[in-house]
Amino acid sequence: MAGDWIKMRVDLQTHPKVFRMVSALRADRLRVIGGLHVAWSIFDTHSADGVLHGYTTEAMDAVIGWPGFTQAMVDVEWADIDEEGSLVMPRFDEHNGASAKRRANDSERKRVSRKAGSVRNLSADDADRTRTREEKRREDKEQDQNTSSSSDDGDLFARFWKLYPRKVGKANAEKAWSKLKVDADLFERMASALAAWAASPDWTKDGGQFIPHPATWLNGKRWDDELPAPGNVHPFPPRRQANGPDFNDTTWADDLGAL
Repeated sequence: MAGDWIKMRVDLQTHPKVFRMVSALRADRLRVIGGLHVAWSIFDTHSADGVLHGYTTEAMDAVIGWPGFTQAMVDVEWADIDEEGSLVMPRFDEHNGASAKRRANDSERKRVSRKAGSVRNLSADDADRTRTREEKRREDKEQDQNTSSSSDDGDLFARFWKLYPRKVGKANAEKAWSKLKVDADLFERMASALAAWAASPDWTKDGGQFIPHPATWLNGKRWDDELPAPGNVHPFPPRRQANGPDFNDTTWADDLGAL
């Protein structure tokens, strides 16, 4: 299969730099052009960006078979040496052939692909970290809410226990309480009902022996029962109006005995 082509100027044989190299090397002009062809072919074959990594002037001279040739290229600025000592071809993108362009494109494609992959991986890592942070915040929030709810629930039960007049079976009462999910509104309803029942005859008679156990009262949701009338309220007997008839007066029949 035929090899790739490289670019060489049509006026290369009369180019001033060629004659400068001819003078420096004391060599034939066509031999210099042949050496340039070898050097530029090596750049085209082994470089994707104009840098021959690991190639020194001595290494290139050995490949061309002409000591001092590469330094002559450097002197006329057809070659250069980078900080690591590797040979560099100036304006490589203007002079390289199809094979070098293909390698350059492949290299750029790989670089972009690596960068995109890195971005994707970074994005995935960031997403994982974001999810982890969000989950941690959500767990902390739920824990705080649960702690706050447990604390509030415990405080409300302590207040209920203080209000309830019959303090027996506290453990059972706490179990019944935990099932109710008591909030502030429900507690206020309970407290109002307890105040009414505590003053009722049903709970005050016989030393309060008919007061239900706290757990029984809670499990039965007795705060929703119809509230009793207060124990110190008694109905007044009917009274006759001062200026009205007295239907209980029987004096009118006293004179009937004489008939």
